[in-house]
Amino acid sequence: MRSRIFCLLMACLIALPAVAQERWTPEKANDWYAKQPWLVGANYVPSDAINQFEMFQAATFNPAINDRELGLAESIGMNTMRVFLQDQLWQQDPKGFVQRLDAFLNIAAKHHIRPMLVLFDSCWEADPHPGPQHPPIPGVHNSGWVQSPGAHELSDPSYEPKLKEYVVGVVSAFGKDDRVLAWDIWNEPDNMNDNRFGEAKSKRELVAAMLPKAFAWARSANPTQPLTSGVWHDSWSDPAKMNAVTKIQLAESDIITFHNYEWPEQFEARVRELMPLHRPIICTEYMARGAGSTFDTILPLAKQLHVGAINWGLVAGKTQTYLPWDSWQHPYVLSQPTVWFHEVFRKDDTPYRQREVELMRQLTGRGTTNPGAM
Repeated sequence: MRSRIFCLLMACLIALPAVAQERWTPEKANDWYAKQPWLVGANYVPSDAINQFEMFQAATFNPAINDRELGLAESIGMNTMRVFLQDQLWQQDPKGFVQRLDAFLNIAAKHHIRPMLVLFDSCWEADPHPGPQHPPIPGVHNSGWVQSPGAHELSDPSYEPKLKEYVVGVVSAFGKDDRVLAWDIWNEPDNMNDNRFGEAKSKRELVAAMLPKAFAWARSANPTQPLTSGVWHDSWSDPAKMNAVTKIQLAESDIITFHNYEWPEQFEARVRELMPLHRPIICTEYMARGAGSTFDTILPLAKQLHVGAINWGLVAGKTQTYLPWDSWQHPYVLSQPTVWFHEVFRKDDTPYRQREVELMRQLTGRGTTNPGAM
């Protein structure tokens, strides 16, 4: 293990090639996709973690729970997970962070799961800090999630070299690693979170300026995996109706990813908006039962359209994303919602809905193995 970590860190420090990689051609992207199984998975946060810090910091990193929960995912045919990182994890402890991420990838590989790693994220709390995190806010969906970079870091030009160091360091360490499926450069880059969290002034403009740099930083490490950033709102078919960030996402991505939490009719319409780009398509966020996006309707449709499908959430826990979005305005403190919003399994590892896991096994060819029998 020590020799492997040493090699990973040395990869972060070696000089980068003089000529950085260019965006993949559609042919290269489709050749890559043809070698993949039908990609099915979840956005994964361990049930004992409230956010990216608790998932990967030394004090709270929990290989045992990762092993158990990824075993549940494997049991129903999932073969990928979308996993969020955080730039301050690198600033805090680059050697330890690389070591723990390496350990996580070993656990995932044990369960035949190849994660998509997310480098930056514009969602939720805008003032992230490593160290102990606050406990979940009772009755509130995803109440401890943090942005990366935070508002201060995004606004501070002197911090940009640290962001570059983080991206180049992590992608250099794992950019030729078969355990990694792909790199998601920035999650919902221009999400303003309804201005609930003290967003950076001119956030959209700052993100639009940094997003191409982030792609370039990742490409400078010449990864063998594709890069992407998922489009999530507004028009995707008419360039005249696209905002600046959406245009960058579609112009820079090797493979096309998108988010959709709507009814199946809207899901299919969104996929068809992206098909003229002639690149592989993966939905990296879907499944919000109360909003009309369910496994029963979306998963068979995604398979029919040859679209990868990564739902939000695996096991109910500290993120509380089984609660609906309206819990931001009306916390579910005195009563629980009738229908869970996200997640596949309860905290005791039993399925929230047995029919859902049976459908996944059927569609992925996993069979009918009991998910509790690991």
